[in-house]
Amino acid sequence: RAEALGVELAALSGSGPGGAVTLEDVERAVAAARLPASPPAATPSPISAAERQAETRRAIAAAMSRSKREIPHYYLFETVPMARAQDWLGRANAGRPITERLLMAVLQLKAVALALRKYPELNGFHRDGQFVAAQGIHVGVAISLRQGGLIAPALRDVDHKPLDVLMRGLADLVKRTRAGSLRSSEMSDPTVTVTNLGEQGVEAVAGVIHPPQVALVGFGRIAPRPWVREDGGELCVMPVVTASLAADHRVSDGHRGALFLVELRELLQRPEEL
Repeated sequence: RAEALGVELAALSGSGPGGAVTLEDVERAVAAARLPASPPAATPSPISAAERQAETRRAIAAAMSRSKREIPHYYLFETVPMARAQDWLGRANAGRPITERLLMAVLQLKAVALALRKYPELNGFHRDGQFVAAQGIHVGVAISLRQGGLIAPALRDVDHKPLDVLMRGLADLVKRTRAGSLRSSEMSDPTVTVTNLGEQGVEAVAGVIHPPQVALVGFGRIAPRPWVREDGGELCVMPVVTASLAADHRVSDGHRGALFLVELRELLQRPEEL
């Protein structure tokens, strides 16, 4: 919303928790800028939900149009067996209260972050005609808004955090995103984006990179499929997920992107190491 209206978030004083800048702070700043210095005018009517949703869609359209216009995307997909991850997650959650259980999304986020350590050209920004590597792995998590639209605020330093800490951070991030109380840094910090549409029932995701980032990782739904075991050749039913990579061809190529997805697959076969 701030980007669409030309508001500099760093110049605002937030009224949200911990000084967070809220949607209302942005709209008040816009309203104040439109008012004459003297005499004070009446408070403008609040923006309706329909107007807010339309403004959100325009902002998303502008960003995604820029992405497809400027970034030469390439796409790769990998089918990842998830039996070991599911079994480990079941054991890890046994005996935990519901509010403290881990979600599969947290294992996927951690695996993405650890894979990016080996392939840092997928973690950073393309600015002024060159790639700038990020100093940390701050994963933008795609979150749908109740009023419509999608934003991807950052979970910082995902590769260094234990799964329990990531789970609490993810739950807090989703809650504050939908309450409109994000900090401005959480919108500017992401160095890569992960989108998980498995809960929506889709098999695979071919995402659009959010500039100036250079990659987006997607996960579809975990579903049972016929599978040939590598250790013995037996045919079985295996829960699998399609992991996808959308990457910027100005910075990386399909060979490196493929190695990244292979590393991601292998990390998810060793969930106890995450």
